[in-house]
Amino acid sequence: MSSAGGLLGHPGGKAAVVMASDGEIITYRDLETRSRRLAALLHDRGLRAGDRVAVLLDNHPRMFEVFWAAQRIGLYTVPINWHLQVQETAYIINDSGAKALIATTRLLERVSDLDGHIAPIDVRLCMDGQLSGFESYERALDAAPETELDEVEGSFMFYSSGTTGRPKGIKPPLSGGAFGTGGDALVGLLRMLYGFDADSIYLCPAPLYHAAPLGWSTTVHRLGGTVVVMEKFDPLAALQLIEQHRVTHAQFVPTHFIRMLKLPDVQRLAPDLSTLQTVVHAAAPCPIEVKRQMLEWLGPKLFEYYAGSEGNGFCAIGPDEWLSHPGSVGRPVLGVVHVVGGDGQELAPGEDGQIWFESAARFEYHNDPDKTAGAFDAHGWSSLGDIGHVDSEGYVYLTDRASHMIISGGVNIYPQEIENELALHPAIADVAVIGVPNAEFGEEVKAIIVAADPSAAGHDLAMEILAFCRQRLAGYKCPASVDFVEALPRLPTGKLLKRQLRDAYSK
Repeated sequence: MSSAGGLLGHPGGKAAVVMASDGEIITYRDLETRSRRLAALLHDRGLRAGDRVAVLLDNHPRMFEVFWAAQRIGLYTVPINWHLQVQETAYIINDSGAKALIATTRLLERVSDLDGHIAPIDVRLCMDGQLSGFESYERALDAAPETELDEVEGSFMFYSSGTTGRPKGIKPPLSGGAFGTGGDALVGLLRMLYGFDADSIYLCPAPLYHAAPLGWSTTVHRLGGTVVVMEKFDPLAALQLIEQHRVTHAQFVPTHFIRMLKLPDVQRLAPDLSTLQTVVHAAAPCPIEVKRQMLEWLGPKLFEYYAGSEGNGFCAIGPDEWLSHPGSVGRPVLGVVHVVGGDGQELAPGEDGQIWFESAARFEYHNDPDKTAGAFDAHGWSSLGDIGHVDSEGYVYLTDRASHMIISGGVNIYPQEIENELALHPAIADVAVIGVPNAEFGEEVKAIIVAADPSAAGHDLAMEILAFCRQRLAGYKCPASVDFVEALPRLPTGKLLKRQLRDAYSK
């Protein structure tokens, strides 16, 4: 493949990436040339197919060349959440067995503090300046050998967010196929379900260390489209970027929707969103009223899916289907869904149990055979640990994570349902619901709330919130108490780290 052309044969001068903050453009020719050089460098330093490259970057313009370099010589890319503490970051680097670490001085504190916590790594490259113990990424790339390589497809190796314990490295098998032949499943889904093609302009508002943002963005590259990358989500900026870059496709999470809907109408309705063809959302169940408001605003452009980094299944639902099945995350597109009770028996439609996917997809949790075995049952079905049910037409509804369930007096209570209702209260900026110890019932429900107006946080607002909840939910589901905090422990994707809250309240 000539470096005069573009990555994967796409036109070299076309924009593959546009950075939202300053408008920097990375062309397909840029990605082709720089990823080939980095691939040659890594190969020259001894990395071979199946080895891991740990990546500690923010939403950086060089992120994609690093991914494509690793991808084209059969390596696993291990993106690391740069919000993690040093010990957590070191755990992922060490557990993955990374043979290369690529970082940036833009994350200076986190990167420089790794010394003494990680095993020796021969290839350590740092962008954007000098750092002790690292080579200059830019200088190393300039000196990289012009080597023609046998190019084979690599893969991602994402680590779970660790909401219920140590992060797990999700390691799919390598295909062994020639570079350019990978990603067929996601390419097909994006084409078939959401109309992606070479003319698509995709807004990525979320961190690239997560599976959907990086996986979908790089699939857009396989199709020849353009990715507009936000360094950090801002609701008004996202809408303005859609107008500015004539975005056709965007992917959000429910917390993004809530923040956009809470903008003043004069701001929210000002940007021209007419080029927007498809808005996709996932990562967490969307409150029904929030989605209704989004549909009223944007029209029938909202598409939802349910899947995991494990790649073991995929459910999808379009706007018209959702209006007929409000609250559903769709029907299976990849895999067959089974809902299983605590006794291991499959449940009838409408009954809540653990959701399992029957599919040919296999994965393992790196260095953890027990967790890998626990993700599969005797049938070979695999589960992401979610609770829900299927209706008589095969539509899947999520209730909550199994690990989040509260058991009070022998009754199962699912926090997600309560959070969805409380999120609609105008005085609540953010909310989490957890179970806390209760001497009589085992657990009781507690709401932890970020007030929209911090000065209003107190007894009166707590009573108002409890009354609001009692009007909308059965009494046993309503919080027994309300605490106010300045902020909740959320990842930038919106995922709530409930383990941190439960640990704090269990002491």
